[in-house]
Amino acid sequence: MKIFLNLVGCLAIALGVLGIFLPLLPTTPFLLLASACFARGSTRMHHWLQTNRVFGKYLRDYENGQGIPLRGKVWVLIFMWASLGYSIWRVGKLPLQIMLVAIGVGVTIYLTRFVPTLRIPK
Repeated sequence: MKIFLNLVGCLAIALGVLGIFLPLLPTTPFLLLASACFARGSTRMHHWLQTNRVFGKYLRDYENGQGIPLRGKVWVLIFMWASLGYSIWRVGKLPLQIMLVAIGVGVTIYLTRFVPTLRIPK
């Protein structure tokens, strides 16, 4: 089982890194999945992910229940809705457009109501 979790974690990291460059591929959910897999599959990989200089702090803050900074939430919502808007425009089929809007609304509600906003001291 640990091998499977580590493979899924590595695949999630690869998809998360691709999501940095591809607008329709989300980064954060894949990194959270990788962190969850490594927490159960490899303490060494989980430690590496949490101490990574690029996204380690965000993962640690989220996993510790401190939340996401307001600026991060705003940028996530801007990029997500821009990507969804483009996808909705391009897909051209009403059922898929409704599904994309529902996903966007769900993520927006989750992010704004259930994920704490990290207060950064000045």
